[in-house]
Amino acid sequence: MPEGDTVFRAAAKLREALEGKVLTRCDVRVPRYATVDLTGQHVDEVLSRGKHLFIRVGPASIHSHLKMEGAWVIGRVRAPEHKVRIVLETANSRASGVELGVLEILDRSSDMDVVAHLGPDLLGPDWSVDVAAANLMADPARPLAETLLDQRVMAGVGNVYANELCFVFGLRPSTPVGEVGDPSRLAHRAQQMLWLNRLRVNRTTTGNTRAGQDIWVYGRDGKPCRRCGTLIQGDRTGDRNTFWCPTCQR
Repeated sequence: MPEGDTVFRAAAKLREALEGKVLTRCDVRVPRYATVDLTGQHVDEVLSRGKHLFIRVGPASIHSHLKMEGAWVIGRVRAPEHKVRIVLETANSRASGVELGVLEILDRSSDMDVVAHLGPDLLGPDWSVDVAAANLMADPARPLAETLLDQRVMAGVGNVYANELCFVFGLRPSTPVGEVGDPSRLAHRAQQMLWLNRLRVNRTTTGNTRAGQDIWVYGRDGKPCRRCGTLIQGDRTGDRNTFWCPTCQR
């Protein structure tokens, strides 16, 4: 599933393509909203909130969530037409929502109601280390990776960052969150990771942007740990894959 930095970049691309322009075409291919036509309306704003994206057009707000396979594509779409959920065009640009997990047209005046349950956005103006740290420790017995993935704790962390943060702090994904010695430091590092990657197509958590050197443990089961050489272990049987170094992570 795309993480907060991916959605942030998608919003930036949509902003460049659509913001401040008038729609010359609006084709919504979701049955519930098939009759909605925002052609002729002005695109006022594009913003992201955690993993959610909003395009504010006239009185409406186009709300989307990429889920597992979704993407916003600017220009030519190579995906089959039946996978395109929405097409927005201006005089000189085209944006298509492909395989979006969520697509709905909301009343602009209340569009933020759908994300009111989220914790502070790691890449947003409401970010607060103190609030995020308090949310992290609300249930001390809960597994750390599971807690990091809960968007009500802080919005934007996905499975890659959850596993990488566990490694950086030397704790296994299953460790009770109450064993985190400094939750504020963990929240701050999470924000740092996403912020530094918000404009990168190829993210890095190691600080090394070279291919094959950019990730500590995620997806690297059976490969040597970059710190100690121990083979990385992984569990791909559940809803969320987890990876860890048996030596570096207690």
